[in-house]
Amino acid sequence: MKKHIYIYSPSGAVRDKPAFRRGVARLKALGHEVEIDEAALASHLRFAGNDETRLAAIHRAAASGADVALISRGGYGLTRILDGIRYKAVAKAIEAGTLFVGISDFTAFQNAVLARTGAVTWAGPALCEGFGVGGKPDMADGHGHGEEQVPDDIMEACFEDLVQGQGEGAGWRQNRESNPSATDSIAGDAISTGDRASFGIKKAVMWGGNLAVLTSLLGTPYFPDIKGGILFLEDVAEHPYRIERMLTQLLHAGVLGRQKAIVLGQFTEYKLLPHDRGYKLQTVVNWLRQQIKVPVLTNLPYGHVATKVILPVGVKTDLMVEGRDALLFWGHV
Repeated sequence: MKKHIYIYSPSGAVRDKPAFRRGVARLKALGHEVEIDEAALASHLRFAGNDETRLAAIHRAAASGADVALISRGGYGLTRILDGIRYKAVAKAIEAGTLFVGISDFTAFQNAVLARTGAVTWAGPALCEGFGVGGKPDMADGHGHGEEQVPDDIMEACFEDLVQGQGEGAGWRQNRESNPSATDSIAGDAISTGDRASFGIKKAVMWGGNLAVLTSLLGTPYFPDIKGGILFLEDVAEHPYRIERMLTQLLHAGVLGRQKAIVLGQFTEYKLLPHDRGYKLQTVVNWLRQQIKVPVLTNLPYGHVATKVILPVGVKTDLMVEGRDALLFWGHV
């Protein structure tokens, strides 16, 4: 079924114009009607237009009546304009059926909307990085015969399920070395099945996103006050010690211990150094499990990677874990 998708740029300027065009073409090839905001390709410093331009784009997206409002890309820029967003207008658009979808810097918008209105948004792809991949074949084989890149089929399937009203949940397998049985106890109203690696959590608010962006909202009116939630986190180009430092801030602020589960997505594009002496991402996961009596799950297929599911921000969700297998279920929203 054809859907109306509105493309706008609330954060960084679109530098990769071919990716933008490929993304639009891909959505059209999937059968959708694509409307491009008048300032989608604007540029001011590193931003997609000045603050006023990007605020106006958000409000045009909210007034568009589109089925989906999809950001062109992330980057940086939303935190500096959060106080100018007309949240009632955004919430009204969501109530009318517009799905706001995005990733990365969009975490600021999503959690601000949740904190100010309780309205639901969706963590998923952006136009360029999700649907705009392609162009020249990669040279991975060293001979120029690499296969042409195409949008990830799982990502596209999850997106199509969402826009067609069929998305109900997401399942995955955790890292082998990262078993929930490593936790000291199961917090809240989790249901034990007798095996400490198998449990269930019922109707906990799903929320989170990019770790660095979310942490930057602490102490502001745009940080949701969620107790007993399922907090999902991901990041890109952050060394494990920086990831730990941000988790420590959330820990000391009392955020992590108030949740029913912490779900770690993909943390990519960092480089370990000789100075680390064995300190790695798994070290951070092990450390975190020693700090909180909350299950810490790993390997959620979401983040700055091609294969990613779409997740609700602000929806009551069930979490079921059997050994390494995990399932999030929120039903039709």
